[in-house]
Amino acid sequence: FGAFGSAPRANTPAEAGYPLPIGPKQTFAATPFDAGMIADRLADSSLPAAQRAHDESGLASGALLYPLQMAAGQSVRVFVQIPMTGPAEADQFQLGVEEWFRLVRTKTADEWRERLGRVALRLPPAAQPLADTLRTALAHILINRDGAAIRPGTRSYARSWIRDGAMTSDALLRLGRDDVARDYLHWYAPYQFKNGKVPCCVDQRGSDPVPENDSHGELIHLVDAVYRYTGDRALLEAMWPHVESAARYMDELRTSERTAANHNGERAAFYGLMPASISHEGYSAKPMHSYWDDFWALTGYKDAVDIATALGKPDDARRLAASRDQFRADLYASIRTAVADRHIDYLPGSAELGDFDATSTTIALSPAGEQANLPQDLLQQTFERYWKQFVERRDGAQWKDYTPYEWRTVGTFVRLGWRERARQAIDFFMHDRRPPGWNQWAEVVGRDARESRFIGDMPHGWVASDFIRSALDLFAYERDEDHALVLAAGVPAIWLDGNGIAVDQLRTPYGKLSYSLRRTGNALHLTIADTGMRTPPGGFVLAAPGLAASGIAHLGHREIAWKDGRVALARAPVELVIPLEQGHTQAH
Repeated sequence: FGAFGSAPRANTPAEAGYPLPIGPKQTFAATPFDAGMIADRLADSSLPAAQRAHDESGLASGALLYPLQMAAGQSVRVFVQIPMTGPAEADQFQLGVEEWFRLVRTKTADEWRERLGRVALRLPPAAQPLADTLRTALAHILINRDGAAIRPGTRSYARSWIRDGAMTSDALLRLGRDDVARDYLHWYAPYQFKNGKVPCCVDQRGSDPVPENDSHGELIHLVDAVYRYTGDRALLEAMWPHVESAARYMDELRTSERTAANHNGERAAFYGLMPASISHEGYSAKPMHSYWDDFWALTGYKDAVDIATALGKPDDARRLAASRDQFRADLYASIRTAVADRHIDYLPGSAELGDFDATSTTIALSPAGEQANLPQDLLQQTFERYWKQFVERRDGAQWKDYTPYEWRTVGTFVRLGWRERARQAIDFFMHDRRPPGWNQWAEVVGRDARESRFIGDMPHGWVASDFIRSALDLFAYERDEDHALVLAAGVPAIWLDGNGIAVDQLRTPYGKLSYSLRRTGNALHLTIADTGMRTPPGGFVLAAPGLAASGIAHLGHREIAWKDGRVALARAPVELVIPLEQGHTQAH
């Protein structure tokens, strides 16, 4: 309120940047901090006479005062127009307050429907909260922005981290907000240091020099993701110097650990990795060789190869591919060494500690796309162990808190084929929205909702992005080993009764995906609409619940066999009727 200055009179247009009280007669009082906060002055009836206050610390306060007399059950509507930028609009003077308010409210609602409605999910009533929360999560991400800067919050985290921005941009791109991801990329990339180092975060002071070695791969991934969803070659060419210098800097970092001192002995697990950093909050007290950093670096190398190839730079593509392959070999050798040294049977969080951190390990599957290359026994055991801990927490009363970054495990469950576990995890996490109708999570969720505790920001933008990406994975995700689009791998069977589900205009790197899936009697009905999207290199794979392990699909006069409970489709549009009992399919 201290920024208000003097209060404009009712029915008088406001000055630039001032709020405009509308309606009943009112007065305004303001006070600097040293003269007492306005709430205290109101409480002891020592209302200041001043209508303007200035405070060097920025802690002036003010109050609008309305003298109202109301009978029991009566209500009075009070309007205050607070412009986010520029002067208040004076349209209400011609329209009347009530009509003006109705028009402004309708206009604002229409604008938000357009921003949030580019992708739509049609789900059964029991699952509607998931679709509603998806829209709200997108809104929170947009609201948290500061200009083009994507931020995880507006209070505790009022700065921009590239890891938040890259992962949030993945969510934005899938929901049709490539404009926001593109603007963020254009804004963040120039903060890169001259030596190629990508700052972990940017705030009003500029680039943060603290080394967090996930950031370089994250910027490269952001460039590649925006290009894959938009096809903007001019942007790719403009960003190539940033990509190339970030990749060269990663080469310097990994080479610094690729030494004879690290080749054998107790330091052998560090050989060829990204150097130790504090990118992971758990390592803030002491930097560690975090596999989070390494899987982001591998993601960056892989994406850099794709970018060089797309730009027609074969020499650069070969050089980057050599770095990628050498780094991947060193990374997996390090994991095997750390597992042996620490006598563990899961994928560790860091080379030093051999610690268990399944939430961070999820990025090895997405966005790193390394599911097929990971040691399968360690991968399975990692998430079996997580699931055991999850059930113990869910069914017990001893747990204290957790971070909803764990939403990432839902996407991992989908990729592992754990449909029922994904459903149970969704039910648990959705229950912890606070308050439930607000469709939001804090960074830290406590078992006791009324206990005073650190919660970070609420709503939390990065948590919102983790939720969005996992929620969308239920309906479609790109399988990295062959770039197929896998459909319905996380959809519970109960959602398919009646009208079933429908996905409308979901963005993919190959265009807009629209499909519907429902169950009638003993058959599934799949329709993939003609949206003009390109066929993915690996085609479409239907992984719906209830499919027989194998069967025969009839596509015209051709027979197409499927196996492992998944139907492979080479093109769209298509309409399928799949008998669930006999395991035979008719396609048109």
